[in-house]
Amino acid sequence: MSVVRAEALSKVYTTGSVSVSAVKEVNLSIEPGSFAAFVGPSGSGKTTLLNMIGTLDPPTSGQLWVAETDVSTLTRRGAAGFRGQTIGFIFQDFNLIPVLTVRENIEFPLQMVQDWPAGRRSERVTALLDAVGMKDQADKRPDAISGGQKQRVAVARALAANPKLVLADEPTANLDSETAHRIIGLMKQMRDEFGTTFIFSTHDPKVMAEAEVTFLLEDGRLNRTTNHSR
Repeated sequence: MSVVRAEALSKVYTTGSVSVSAVKEVNLSIEPGSFAAFVGPSGSGKTTLLNMIGTLDPPTSGQLWVAETDVSTLTRRGAAGFRGQTIGFIFQDFNLIPVLTVRENIEFPLQMVQDWPAGRRSERVTALLDAVGMKDQADKRPDAISGGQKQRVAVARALAANPKLVLADEPTANLDSETAHRIIGLMKQMRDEFGTTFIFSTHDPKVMAEAEVTFLLEDGRLNRTTNHSR
């Protein structure tokens, strides 16, 4: 069973009398445990497709199943609830809360979205800090750690609630080449350890090469799917 499946998926943005087709009749399937990338130039539809899979943006037409749920039929409230239970996000600008420590940033979704009890939260956060190599930085705030360390924290936070999939929009865009490869390696390691599906977007050829499945998007259309052996 696919963790993501799209059939004739399209997204049109309309402003006044102007309409722009961002994604055009995309068909794709992503298996559980995949390490997949949407690749292509800026404006190709990568972010729009990720946003639809993440239930941040509803499709204009077509159908989209995520974790066996037809998310194309969800209300705004239903989408928010589904998102909180099923999907983790990693952002290119990290999106860490500056007044919280590293530990508190990872714990935040467990407390505010999932309402886990304190003991269970503490155990999960400690395990994730260890997994991403940030245990010794747990009490620092984001402004006291490097960009690569911030993205490690973001990976841990995305995994906090045991999501079925993690979506990462250009997760290495603000990192130097060496740090970017370390973060991609960490994401693969976390996939192997926790069994989570990772889907990320990139236009960096070096990062593309790390993906096991790539979906090439051009002008909103899916032009090619390439599978690489693990």
